[in-house]
Amino acid sequence: MVDILVLYYSRHGATKQLAQLIARGIESIPGCQARLRTVPAVSTVVEAVEPAVPEAGAPYVELTDLKECAGLALGSPTRFGNMAAPLKYFLDGTSGDWLAGTLAGKPAVVFTSTSSPHGGNEATLLTMMLPLLHHGMCILGIPYSEPGLTLTQGGGTPYGASHLAGHDGRRTIDEHEKALAMALGKRLAETTLKLVRPL
Repeated sequence: MVDILVLYYSRHGATKQLAQLIARGIESIPGCQARLRTVPAVSTVVEAVEPAVPEAGAPYVELTDLKECAGLALGSPTRFGNMAAPLKYFLDGTSGDWLAGTLAGKPAVVFTSTSSPHGGNEATLLTMMLPLLHHGMCILGIPYSEPGLTLTQGGGTPYGASHLAGHDGRRTIDEHEKALAMALGKRLAETTLKLVRPL
């Protein structure tokens, strides 16, 4: 089985739901399995620590997950057009993997959730790509052959899967957002297989 890492941070649950949909898309391709991982929250109070194991949901990511994965899906809620601090904090600690080329040549996708239509979802997706490009990863998006891109009234972009959660965060992921997230996972898995098992 080919392991594909789905790494995300989620504060209110929408990004986690997108991660699960992307994982479903990955696992719809025979020979691929999704490895869901998250990151602990960060705090300005240096004495505050998260539990060693999350109380619920995916386990915390470890650097070995980067070494063992054949592809990566990276997700975060939007924070002023950028990824959330906990995910950025983890990526900032991957210099050793950057020097070693751990992720070089592996395919990657990005996904996000935001509260408003102009809340920075596309900027977040683009800025999430930057550290992955520095790692030498091959970035994939969603092609316009996916009908949801022209039909969506919520999230979904050619840069990656997204969700429009609404100002109160209560808008559920709609059918087009679901389809696009699953299509992104499927595309990541298909591309990963082509790279690890060339014809």
